Amino acid sequence: MAASICIGRKAKVALAVACLACAGFLGGETARAVQAAPQWLDGAEIEQKFNNTAIDGRYADGRSFTERYDAGGSLVYTEHGLTMGGHWSVTEGTLCTIYDQDASGGCYRVSRVDTNCYEFYFVSRTEAAAPGPANGKPHWTARGSVQGLPSACRDVPSV
Repeated sequence: MAASICIGRKAKVALAVACLACAGFLGGETARAVQAAPQWLDGAEIEQKFNNTAIDGRYADGRSFTERYDAGGSLVYTEHGLTMGGHWSVTEGTLCTIYDQDASGGCYRVSRVDTNCYEFYFVSRTEAAAPGPANGKPHWTARGSVQGLPSACRDVPSV
């Protein structure tokens, strides 16, 4: 009898935790992280999604930015009054953003975490080094959504 009560209590606790997670009481992202793994975009998907479009994004530290990817391969990056030009490419399955006279760009793996929410994971500083070391782990850098569509982004990374 004691064993059945113990199992019953464990089942009730598990059910309560599951219900709270689904209701969003455990931080919204908890339920979301359990429901779906990120979908890594391949080179063709990156090209199709970002060619001739712009994204509005946010870094982990909260800074926001906008980046426009023109069809000819040029880009314009804007952050708090700073504007930089450069070029973008899809190299070895990564999105590379290389800025004129600024070494802060690089190549990123891209994951789709929702209908209009993409995460960018740094893998290399240059196109020549893409996709980065074989044993290297991508580093979460930013999250963004395509301009003109409702954003589905949350404030924390999914991976």
